[in-house]
Amino acid sequence: MIKAFYKKHILNFKQASGTSRGVLKTKETYFLILNSEGKQGIGECGIFRGLSIDDTPDYEEKLQWLCNNIHLDFNFLLHELTAFPSIQFGLEMAFKSLESNNSFELFPSKFTQSEDVIAINGLIWMGSETFMKQQIQDKIEAGFNCIKMKIGAIDFQTEIKLLKSIRNQFTSNDIELRVDANGAFSASEALEKLKILSDLDIHSIEQPIKQGQVKEMAKLCAETPLSIALDEELIGVFSVKEKQELLQTVKPQYIILKPSLVGGFKGSNEWIAIAEQNQIGWWITSALESNVGLNAIAQYTYTKHSKLPQGLGTGGLFTNNFDCPLQVKNGTLQYNNNLNWNFNL
Repeated sequence: MIKAFYKKHILNFKQASGTSRGVLKTKETYFLILNSEGKQGIGECGIFRGLSIDDTPDYEEKLQWLCNNIHLDFNFLLHELTAFPSIQFGLEMAFKSLESNNSFELFPSKFTQSEDVIAINGLIWMGSETFMKQQIQDKIEAGFNCIKMKIGAIDFQTEIKLLKSIRNQFTSNDIELRVDANGAFSASEALEKLKILSDLDIHSIEQPIKQGQVKEMAKLCAETPLSIALDEELIGVFSVKEKQELLQTVKPQYIILKPSLVGGFKGSNEWIAIAEQNQIGWWITSALESNVGLNAIAQYTYTKHSKLPQGLGTGGLFTNNFDCPLQVKNGTLQYNNNLNWNFNL
């Protein structure tokens, strides 16, 4: 007999982190904990307020419903949680954890055996020019050869100047540059801005315009001088048919998958299969989960054998995260089996 309960946890950022949607100081998350025959399973339901499709007033009510009905068929539960992708992911994670002898080793691999690593990008948060410049320098010194810079909140010319300062020192062979606009550009100005960015050998831009403008995004993807990656655009697209229609209509160069926002392992697998059928590249990023969710995403990501740097370097952002074997080293995410978990709520 499985019993389930959930606990809320507030993660505190070490320093306020800026995006074009505002400044983040805390991050709310929930843990789904299963108990069965002396074993425990832990999953993280990483809701992202203001971004997740399941940011609804009845979120905790749905979590409680899941705990009350945890004895029902797993696939039935997943289906009933379609509109709550972060809870779907927490459920998948918790059952994987329960089935595992080591509750945090969900996908045993060379990664979890400390025999291989995952290439990741270094994330540059928005802020003053001085703050962003310092972050860039720190990431390069830390061995990153792929840097992702959030843009769209400060003056565009200042952002271009910062990107130019990197390109003056490093070619695209030395440092791959990605930018993330989080939908900050208007549809009318986006193409002109993409042309300016393309002069700097930018690898790709995430979500240049706000989600939901499918026709405008399709036009932009057809005319763009640099690769466009859909991110927020994937949120709230549930059925396989809808996913196929979106990618076949917009034809982006890449998609970016955040399992907490797109329905966990099952949702991510569906997106990857459709993207590959349509010759669209992809990579996976965290959505500011604690190390519990990040660990699950990293282990899953390794099994997908992507050659691109992933967005999984977020474990060090919080003051009250959980100790775990994940380490960021030389521009990679590593699993250090000499380090232990300390999951203590």
